[in-house]
Amino acid sequence: MAEEKNVKKWYVVRSMSGHEQKVKRYLEKEIERLQLQDYISQILIPIEKVYQIRKGKKVLKERNLYPGYILIEAVLVGEIPHIIRTVPSVLGFLGRDNKPEPLRPAEVSRILGKVDEMAEKGEEVSIPFIVGEPVKVIDGPFNSFSGIIEEINEDKKKLKVMVKIFGRKTPLELGFMQVEKE
Repeated sequence: MAEEKNVKKWYVVRSMSGHEQKVKRYLEKEIERLQLQDYISQILIPIEKVYQIRKGKKVLKERNLYPGYILIEAVLVGEIPHIIRTVPSVLGFLGRDNKPEPLRPAEVSRILGKVDEMAEKGEEVSIPFIVGEPVKVIDGPFNSFSGIIEEINEDKKKLKVMVKIFGRKTPLELGFMQVEKE
């Protein structure tokens, strides 16, 4: 029975949104300072890498998969839950009445599998444009012309933009990198 109590399980700690990295660093320092490596083995913040297009440039950005949540693999005995709860920016554990409830193995494998899948997938471009939005052409023969997005082709990473040339609306097919939001 004593062996079953010392089995590490995954728990979800709620933190203030945007403070996940800060909480993780603080917890890692506390684990090292108090020699708790036997009780807390992993602290994870599930993130995904997303490419965004800003001002015509492709920018890699890491985004939290679950903002405000941190996964911790631990044995919650003695003072360990109290140590975790008292970390600045931590709101408590996910569970009933702020009592830590471990994640089911299926949930853990799904979350960890999704994180691994995101790492392997690597490139995912989020489209910062919407149909009907005004844009300005920044590259090509129609440089500095303004128009409205009529169609978005995600596969080819192209936009159909209606531009007024000599008083007439003309459709242009432009790449995501050739336009910027007005």
